[in-house]
Amino acid sequence: MIEMKKQKSYCPQYLALEVIGDKWTLLIIRDMIISGKRYFGEFLKSKEKIASNILTNRLQSLENEGVIYKKKDKEHKQKIIYLLTQKGIDLFPILMENARWSLKYKPVDKNDAKMAKSILDGGTDKMKFIMEELKKKHNVKIEIP
Repeated sequence: MIEMKKQKSYCPQYLALEVIGDKWTLLIIRDMIISGKRYFGEFLKSKEKIASNILTNRLQSLENEGVIYKKKDKEHKQKIIYLLTQKGIDLFPILMENARWSLKYKPVDKNDAKMAKSILDGGTDKMKFIMEELKKKHNVKIEIP
């Protein structure tokens, strides 16, 4: 059973937005899912230019929420690698619905539009396939209900 802490609201939208309600959080998740980024320095190189203090804060928040986890990289002992949990992978359809909305109403970069359309045109089967691949890549063994 999920423990419920005291909230201002128990509205599903409010609760989701408490976790993913700012642009940097979703962009970090996007970078992990779409670009395969897993290191602090890789996130800093994103085209949106997140500040290191904001990145540190968002990574910590995502870890506290159980969306990501971190561990020492076996190949680079001094580096920390950030990986998605099932909870993080389950955000993929939300990202794709955001992309669908942007494709309809905003002037999206041509390459980004092509990639998003490719995924969206594949429907739920393509999204399920990508999510299964993410589970393997991020070593997710247990599915969180």
